Amino acid sequence: MTVLLLAVTFGMTFPLMAGSEVRATPVGEHAFKRAPDPGKAASAAADDGTRERQYFVSALTRIADPLLEALSRNRLKALMPVECQEGRDKDRRQVTYLEAMGRLLSGMAPWLELGPDKTAEGQLREKYIGLALKSIHNATDPRSPDFMNFNKYGQPLVDAAFFAEALLRAPHQLWDRLDPATKKNVIAALKSSRAITPGDNNWLFFSAMVEMAILKFEGDCEMKPVNRAIDMHMKWYKGDGTYGDGAVFHWDYYNSFVIQPMFLEVLQTMIDKGQGDTSRYRQLYPVVLKRARRYAAIEESMISPEGTYPPIGRSLAYRFGAFHLLSKIARMHKLPAEISPRQVRAALYTVVKRQLEAPGTFDGKGWLRIGIVGHQPSVGEGYISTGSLYLCSEAFLVLGLKPDDAFWTGGDEDWTAKKVWKGEDVHLEHALD
Repeated sequence: MTVLLLAVTFGMTFPLMAGSEVRATPVGEHAFKRAPDPGKAASAAADDGTRERQYFVSALTRIADPLLEALSRNRLKALMPVECQEGRDKDRRQVTYLEAMGRLLSGMAPWLELGPDKTAEGQLREKYIGLALKSIHNATDPRSPDFMNFNKYGQPLVDAAFFAEALLRAPHQLWDRLDPATKKNVIAALKSSRAITPGDNNWLFFSAMVEMAILKFEGDCEMKPVNRAIDMHMKWYKGDGTYGDGAVFHWDYYNSFVIQPMFLEVLQTMIDKGQGDTSRYRQLYPVVLKRARRYAAIEESMISPEGTYPPIGRSLAYRFGAFHLLSKIARMHKLPAEISPRQVRAALYTVVKRQLEAPGTFDGKGWLRIGIVGHQPSVGEGYISTGSLYLCSEAFLVLGLKPDDAFWTGGDEDWTAKKVWKGEDVHLEHALD
């Protein structure tokens, strides 16, 4: 009797193992296993990419469902719980809703930008594109119950930037398909965030990213915040692919959460639009990309054989959003030569699955809860609330690669730490600088 083990994850069924045969052992007989069929084993390995893409799609849509379903119906403020530190409920309610939308759409946008098609996944994208467009309309319509705060307190600048990043990552699906009135509201909302002055740290890129969306969709922008973000981060480079978060180096994941993905996107947008000192931006881009590739390689090597990673620094409640940059570099087809797309896919899949399926990650209605592995309220700093947690969606940027891309085809390959701890001979990188 051949047994095919199946896993049902978020409504999608896929094979976990194939090619082994199990035989019931009658009394008096010895138990035995037949040798696996090489053909079946090869077929199962070839399906790894398909299975893991299905898992990523189902994971992302599970994360998105309660948020987009509520916001598309103008019910987000009524339905979304606001988990935060005791005593911070009132102030976090002023900002948490834009956090949730901006961060979710930033990570979801590359997948949505693939657009609808006749496949099951393409039809699913059409559904979520529709939900996203309704959500953007409601979030930026001043008459809407779910109209969001883009300019009061400091936090909205952060999430106006993630929202701007989403629009830049999916211009055809999330901008072109908006009606003229909503486009006008979006630009007005983004411009209103200019009232917030960023700190001298990674926040400089939030002002710059907002300007990039205004430049992309309106044709002009304020150059001062853009050049300041570029100039200061070039000054704050610490070596070996890492920037300071401000003048001081911090052991955390902000190079991946914010700094390096946004640095690349700001430079690319300026080059594409021919704005400002494009000659300088063209010279800087390969330098910044080289550093980002190095940092992505470091991130890949930090993933343990079990799919864990060091819990260092702040904002760990963003979970696997810590691998924003690794996912971005993989999507750009810019991984270092010694790191294969298949090993990054397998590593990210293992990390996401381990964290997402930990008991307590979601509440009873499907909303994310504070924690790294499951529900760990003490992990949340004072600025963390329910909306903050949706930065985890940045790990799904690789879904912007089509299903037939090399990233999603073929069998899994061991990632660096898994090779090392199996005793394999591996190529290790030296410092960049």
